[in-house]
Amino acid sequence: QVQLVESGGGLVQAGGSLRLSCAASGRTFSVYAMGWFRQAPGKEREFVAAISWSGSSTYYADSVKGRFTISRDNAKNTVYLQMNSLKPEDTAVYYCAAGSNFYNLRVGVVGSWGQGTQVTVSS
Repeated sequence: QVQLVESGGGLVQAGGSLRLSCAASGRTFSVYAMGWFRQAPGKEREFVAAISWSGSSTYYADSVKGRFTISRDNAKNTVYLQMNSLKPEDTAVYYCAAGSNFYNLRVGVVGSWGQGTQVTVSS
């Protein structure tokens, strides 16, 4: 398994931006598809974005498409989530995830989870 540690969360005003990072250690990072999920208070965890092992393919939830960008740097064992034009409804704990398959990761088949980082968007 790979160990994942998120950072970069915080409090931001609506319309602002944040960049989340997820540092991986353990098994070879570059073989994993990576993704971001989020969980708002009282709601189930939901998919946000995913990126293939090579970075050539990405996929986004409709709610964040055009505002969020997922990327990865395999040399640094890190995946990023750039979040622009943030809205109060983006407030949630954001989790980094690793999976062996890009398509399965998008539907929640996850091998490893990070501990989560809080993102709060004020109106």
